[in-house]
Amino acid sequence: MSICPKNRSSRARRDKRRANWKMDTQSFSRCSKCGALVLPHRVCKACGTYNKKEVIKVQEVQ
Repeated sequence: MSICPKNRSSRARRDKRRANWKMDTQSFSRCSKCGALVLPHRVCKACGTYNKKEVIKVQEVQ
């Protein structure tokens, strides 16, 4: 059985349904080691730690 609406929905009714599709701003959290802003569940780019463990080594800028 295919999709076949019985009645046409108006532009207002259709657009009311689509009004909640807006994007949210990204949430940031603080790194537990250095305090830099980091996306959740990702390695810190400043110090290279994840879940209080050093995962990657970050080179210091001279």
